[in-house]
Amino acid sequence: QRPTFRGAFNHTTPSKLLPYPTTTTTFTMAASDQIRQMVNFILQEAHEKANEIRVKTEHDFNLEKQTLVHEAKLRIQDEFTKKEKDNEVKERIARSTEIGECRVKKMQIRDELLTSLLKDATTKCAVVARGSNYPQLLQKLIVQGLIKIEENTCVVFCRSEDKATVQKVLPAAVAEYVEIIKRESSVTLKPTVTLNEISEKDLPEKSCGGVLLTALNGKLVCDNTMASRLELVYEELLPSIRAILFPEA
Repeated sequence: QRPTFRGAFNHTTPSKLLPYPTTTTTFTMAASDQIRQMVNFILQEAHEKANEIRVKTEHDFNLEKQTLVHEAKLRIQDEFTKKEKDNEVKERIARSTEIGECRVKKMQIRDELLTSLLKDATTKCAVVARGSNYPQLLQKLIVQGLIKIEENTCVVFCRSEDKATVQKVLPAAVAEYVEIIKRESSVTLKPTVTLNEISEKDLPEKSCGGVLLTALNGKLVCDNTMASRLELVYEELLPSIRAILFPEA
């Protein structure tokens, strides 16, 4: 007789079994989890990328802003430097112009002073022409003119008011001239010296007196008038006169 087994292998009374999920339900849940994980991953990546873009954008913006501000500062500095240089140039030009104008004005004042000085001297020369020693002065001027012109035939010109005096001293002047030439060169001259008889050719009053000698039909001229001698002396002594009147120049 074969033994009878009871218990686990008892097929007569089946035990209660727990229900297990089906294959479709398990796949759906797993797919949902994967999708959720992928969505979360994508969202996280998107947030990180967006944050990265924001940070980079802010950095680029700040860098561009700093660059623009720096360039603007440099441009403003360049403009300011240029304007400052332009102002300096304008100031120098204005200062130079002002100095030039002051110098010109000072020169004009000095020239006016020298001109007035020459006028005063001319007035005094006219006084000399009315002095008692004027005849002797005319004689010396004629002798000097004859020596300078070195011609045997000469014509003497003078003011109309001096004609009588010149006519009076002319022989003595010629004699003195002949004596000087004979003493210096042992040559005896016989010059022909005449007084101008054409009143239209008389010397003007501005000559302040003196004489003018001509020879060779006016080709040689010796101006020995008072005005001419004064002008000659003035030109020669002008540096000394300037030094006396304007020592600081």
